[in-house]
Amino acid sequence: MKKFSFMLFAFLFLISAKAQDFKTLTYFVNDSTELELDLFLPKTQGKEKKPLLIHVHGGGFAGGTREWGHTIAKQAASQGYAAASISYTLYMKNRKFSCDGILTEKVKAIQIAANQLWQATLYFINNSEKYNIDTAKIFISGSSAGAETALHAAYWDRDIMGLYPNKLPKNFKYAGVTSGAGAIMDINLITKECVIPTLLFHGSCDTTVPYGTAAHHYCPTNASGWLMLFGSYSIYNHIIGLNGSTKLVTYCNGGHEYSDELFGKDPQTVVDFMNNVLNNKKEQSHVIVATNKECKKGNGYSFCD
Repeated sequence: MKKFSFMLFAFLFLISAKAQDFKTLTYFVNDSTELELDLFLPKTQGKEKKPLLIHVHGGGFAGGTREWGHTIAKQAASQGYAAASISYTLYMKNRKFSCDGILTEKVKAIQIAANQLWQATLYFINNSEKYNIDTAKIFISGSSAGAETALHAAYWDRDIMGLYPNKLPKNFKYAGVTSGAGAIMDINLITKECVIPTLLFHGSCDTTVPYGTAAHHYCPTNASGWLMLFGSYSIYNHIIGLNGSTKLVTYCNGGHEYSDELFGKDPQTVVDFMNNVLNNKKEQSHVIVATNKECKKGNGYSFCD
């Protein structure tokens, strides 16, 4: 009986310890929407304010859960960051996000998600004392649809694209952004005045979200869902042209399956990027990773030959 009681206690202790890895918090509520996030905090709490990472999961704006961001959040928290993985409105659920979809709905999906990322950011600004967060050191990241969310949240004009009455401070700027197989609709949004440190990773043969500049899903120009996108390689070269700080990791001949690669398998690279930003280390580097895969459509990039 004693042995059984001990094993039961140990089992319950492990469950309790695991449950205490993060706190689930409600960050946004209005008449029709309630949104939650999972917040990971460092085990050791000091007096110094902590930088924050807010992560947005992928899933084509139709699926996915915030649990997908737990790996990167845990890694960041283990090294002194507060880290949150958020839920957001999956606007494209039961809608088409492919070539036969509706363009305005695609744009709306990104706009809603970006606005909700801004609301998550505002939540932490308003509660910065409670969670001991340095509001000048807030990073954002995302995979696939989450990456498109993060990039647009970083570079859109919040006055033009805002949907909610509660807004971020006028002078607020993210400390940096990490994009996994993401893209932006208008590369001219990234200017010398607003560019921030940007880490990008992408498969060079991604047929869902273009690595370079192409239509989403490579849709024909007469498709109802035609949407031009500037992918990681285009963003990287644009930021280099602005003399900004950026790093690109290219998975040669890889497809969209690499959209979560650093977040899920090598999160330390993301943490190292944020650490470099906080230490004022400018970066302009392109890391090329061989995948031993074949790009059936041909990639056209000599560095992948």
